[in-house]
Amino acid sequence: MSKPDNRADNAAHLQEHIENTESNLQETEAYLDEHASELGASEQQNLQAKNERRRQSLAGFEEELEDES
Repeated sequence: MSKPDNRADNAAHLQEHIENTESNLQETEAYLDEHASELGASEQQNLQAKNERRRQSLAGFEEELEDES
């Protein structure tokens, strides 16, 4: 038997995802600002690419949150 589809707390979960993703994005940017000279070019590119994916995820989360509201 499958679980019932309870979407009552979707907005709260989405908000939590947004906050966590924003925090991770900011931490990575601060890390890059502080340690850029110590990192190799490929590691910098990887972290920048990861942050770009986070920005895309944030846009998606925010759209979903608007739909839930």
